[in-house]
Amino acid sequence: MTKLVTDVQQKKKPIGWDGKSLKQMRKEMDEISKETGYYAGLRSLPFKETDPIRFEKIYSKLRGGVVHARETAKKVAASPIVEQEGELCFSLYSPEADSIVTSTGIIIHVGTMGAAIKFMIENEYEDNPGINDRDIFCNNDNHVGNVHTCDVHTLIPIFWEGEVIGWAGGVTHVIDTGASAPGSMPMGPVQRYDDGYQVTCRKIGQNDILSKDWLLESTRSVRAVKYWTLDEKTRIAGCHMIRDLVLDVIKEEGVDAYKQFMREIIEDGRRGFVNQVKTMLIPGKYRQASFVDVPFKDLDLPSFAKLNTIIHTPSEITVHKDAMLEIDFEGANRWGWHPFNATPVSITSGIWVMLSQTLVPNDRINDGAYYASKFGIPYGSWFNPDDIRSAHSNTWHALVAAWSPLWRGLSRSYFGRGYLEEVNAGNAHTSNWLMGGGYDQYGQLSAMNSFETSACGVGASAVQDGINHSAALWNPEGDMGDMEIWELLEPLIFLGRQVLPGSGGAGKYRGGNGWQSLRLGWGAQEWTMFLAGAGVIATDCGLMGGYPAAAGYRFQANKTNIKERIAKRLPIPLGGDVDPDYPTFEGNMEAEVIHRDRQAVSTQEEFVDYDVIMNYLRGGPGFGDPLERNPKLVESDLNEKYILLRYAEQVYGCVFTEEKGIYTVDLKATEEKRKEIGKRRIDRSVPTKEWMEGERTKILNKDAAIQVRHMYAQSFALSEKFTDEFKSFWNIPEEWMIYEEELGVPTLGAHINRFKQKK
Repeated sequence: MTKLVTDVQQKKKPIGWDGKSLKQMRKEMDEISKETGYYAGLRSLPFKETDPIRFEKIYSKLRGGVVHARETAKKVAASPIVEQEGELCFSLYSPEADSIVTSTGIIIHVGTMGAAIKFMIENEYEDNPGINDRDIFCNNDNHVGNVHTCDVHTLIPIFWEGEVIGWAGGVTHVIDTGASAPGSMPMGPVQRYDDGYQVTCRKIGQNDILSKDWLLESTRSVRAVKYWTLDEKTRIAGCHMIRDLVLDVIKEEGVDAYKQFMREIIEDGRRGFVNQVKTMLIPGKYRQASFVDVPFKDLDLPSFAKLNTIIHTPSEITVHKDAMLEIDFEGANRWGWHPFNATPVSITSGIWVMLSQTLVPNDRINDGAYYASKFGIPYGSWFNPDDIRSAHSNTWHALVAAWSPLWRGLSRSYFGRGYLEEVNAGNAHTSNWLMGGGYDQYGQLSAMNSFETSACGVGASAVQDGINHSAALWNPEGDMGDMEIWELLEPLIFLGRQVLPGSGGAGKYRGGNGWQSLRLGWGAQEWTMFLAGAGVIATDCGLMGGYPAAAGYRFQANKTNIKERIAKRLPIPLGGDVDPDYPTFEGNMEAEVIHRDRQAVSTQEEFVDYDVIMNYLRGGPGFGDPLERNPKLVESDLNEKYILLRYAEQVYGCVFTEEKGIYTVDLKATEEKRKEIGKRRIDRSVPTKEWMEGERTKILNKDAAIQVRHMYAQSFALSEKFTDEFKSFWNIPEEWMIYEEELGVPTLGAHINRFKQKK
């Protein structure tokens, strides 16, 4: 019987072109593209060159169609994350899973959905479980092709006369995945097995109908069932619209024309990217680094995960003379027992989200750019784990920190070319993430993940301030959402929203400010809350003298007397608490437990009616020396409550007079004060060689916080090149080394010191 089944599988007609399997097509495409340096070996674009209007007509139909599918399909969703914030994306692929066109939205998934389809091709799904017309597949496995578990893919093959002519893919960010803690990006997971319901490219439907076993299993595996169900309908509806669109185009233009167009549009995308690199960037190397803290030592986690450490992301951008763009992350430290790990496809795909806002700001987003790029993703690092146990529920926390330096590197090149408007000091670290779950105000098991983070501050450019509370790196269509909509979903009432003065980084041009919302527990029958934020490390540094944005902090009050204060018509916390050094919320209530600290990460805590929690959204970094800022702009910021008085005086060096709450800058006194500040800078400065010698002494003595030593020990363990460069730069003896096992930190044996073993 086994032999009979095998024989039948072997005789099954291939579904690729010209009698080939999809695996053969994928292999041939990779080989010819690598060999020639042109996608599909296309040294010319005959379709575009001979009939450019028809070529652009097809492109416009497809591009407009996928955008229309997104805008139409998101109205099916009930989740504010999708309907309000637009956290979805659709893309059209070639048979080999190269993206042709993509919609607006969370376009990081151009790469992740393509990776999932390639996984199916490589693992011969064509034979088992089979790829047939009107099949439906689902994936959210991070190690296959995803960012984090809550990004759920729907993938549908498109057939024409028995051949796969392409794929339609749709993704939404779902509210809950049934993880060990509620919400889409929980802080509890430290291993894959805590991340929640994971689906590895599974066939979930046939003949355009979802399988009953899938419907029963999936809805029993998550908390927010109605949102999960409607999100899935959203994705399927969009994919079907795209499939119908493609078939209509083929009927009108002919299948041969469509096949030729498909190849040429990707090669056209590659050439467009090359031209942009030649135009906007200067050949050379640009080096930068980022750091983000992982303050897990005191959280309710397994012992091996209770560790304070730092995620390290050094990066080197190389702009080659042939316009190849190379980004290398050599020296990144190891993956850890936390939910911030990533995968290669998430870091590379996310870079296109960034580049589509800066280097290639057009609608030609497809896989062509990949064929003009090269990436170095160290194996075993936090964005290329060598162990399937790694957790990924909050990958974005580290990814956003890793991308911010790339903005700065590219911006130095833009500045050198004279593209001052394109300079961006770096986008905000999009946290806090306010999450929770339990039985909501309707008595239903549910979860929440506030997506107010879609509207953080934007980094300053070289010609103007960053925009306030308006965008997120991962979704340029920034929208904080209507308070009324969030209240429909979540058992929390808004006590207020307000801009946070000074949260944007200072500079000649300041970063856009962040903001905060204050929420009051109301109506839940059983509920827990927790935070996922960035702490004391400046993940989004400024550029060319600009300051980083303000660091993270938390505020939460449990078992308050707000109910009694409302009954007595006494003031309650609403707004005005804009300076953490001079808090005001506590003056309008009493509480048994108050958290106001820099521990911006927490695990689940019980949350009941009249408890209060703050959601803090970050600002963007600044550009240029704050002492060069126009004093009248500082005056305007102060009067509009965009900065605090002490920052206006101490950071910007301005002198003011005040009358009836209106500040007027004294230009002459300001000029003198700035001269004094400049002189003090010189007085306290030391020659670079002297400073370096002092730092070298600290390195030799290993005089650093244990988090810093732990971070470097991991980077040294993974990369001999990074270690050698570090020692050479600081003139450190060969025998000097930091080993993780010397530090007495918890570990679980998965962390292997490869460099030490090699030595």
